[in-house]
Amino acid sequence: MSHNDSTPPSPARQETTNLLPKDISLSVNYLPTKFSSGLLSPGARRRKPKVDLSLPKQGGGREAFKSSEPRMPEEGDEDYDGVSGDWFGGKEGGRTRPRMRWNKFKWTLFVANVCLSVYALAGLISCLLTWFDVFEHADIVRVGNRTELILSTIAAAAATITSVVGWAGILLNNRSFLAYYTFFLWICFGLLVAPGYLTYKQRTFNLEGKINSQWSRNLGAAGRLRIQNRLHCCGYYSPFVEATVSQTCYARSVLPGCKAAYLHFERHVLGIWYTVVFSLVPLQILIILAGLLCSNHVTYRFGKGMMPKAYRLSFNSMAIIMDKYASQLAEQYGSDVASDILARSRSNLGLESSPCTPQTASVSSGSGVGAGRALEGTGM
Repeated sequence: MSHNDSTPPSPARQETTNLLPKDISLSVNYLPTKFSSGLLSPGARRRKPKVDLSLPKQGGGREAFKSSEPRMPEEGDEDYDGVSGDWFGGKEGGRTRPRMRWNKFKWTLFVANVCLSVYALAGLISCLLTWFDVFEHADIVRVGNRTELILSTIAAAAATITSVVGWAGILLNNRSFLAYYTFFLWICFGLLVAPGYLTYKQRTFNLEGKINSQWSRNLGAAGRLRIQNRLHCCGYYSPFVEATVSQTCYARSVLPGCKAAYLHFERHVLGIWYTVVFSLVPLQILIILAGLLCSNHVTYRFGKGMMPKAYRLSFNSMAIIMDKYASQLAEQYGSDVASDILARSRSNLGLESSPCTPQTASVSSGSGVGAGRALEGTGM
């Protein structure tokens, strides 16, 4: 029986061999000189109290995105935008007060969202006052223009909620919120133009015929009574034509018919309605453009400010890197110098408990590169 069949593989090599590609960082393809200076020379770079200067900084929330601030994310660290800590991105157990320096993109978003908030709240308040019958002729709108009023209320409520999402993204520098904010702006645009289109079409194309059909077919007795009470009229043409009997509307009533007053009211209200809606369309388009162009630049930080997951270092990846580093050191300086450097590197980086690969184990034991290659050939 050959030596390969009789000798079982070492636990270190078996553990390294069983690693899946997703468990190994893509940083293993780079030379150690390409990493940050915090990994290569863990000296006293940042003199802060109660900070372990021998290790790269981990975590940190929004403070990690400061200028000249390196960061090594912990395993499972997803604090991309600084909102997983205390309120408004502060650190756990303390308060963080970042510098209040807004760039021009953030100011553009701020002004755009102010405009959105103002017209959304104004529209929502107007719709609610109409529903609560606060205005003199609000009941006529609730009866004769119910569909348009419902769409306007939904549009105003959606714009208000979108503005709240925008404020959260702007004040927290959260690009995820701003992405949803930009998407919801398109929905608000569609909801905005819908009542404007309906009111314009109703007023422009044969309004009188539509009023005639609505009075005789859609309003019903209760709807005609509410319009008669508000416009102080009786019947459509006269008390004898499609009238709803009440204390003021009966056969001998001297009140005029409702057609002229109702037609004049509808023409006036519908004209104001679509004029206001269409006047807000250019503003809404500008707000959408501001969201599209500025939401990803709310800070000057590129991307999310963190190393991508595929390039984050883990103990398994560091073991492979140390293996490559050991072979280079052994070839240049010999096994004794390589083992001494590797021992100090493991101590400084806190990798004493990390798995050892066959190459680093062979260098540490003083067997050199040739012994490491021999072990590879024998399968140990």
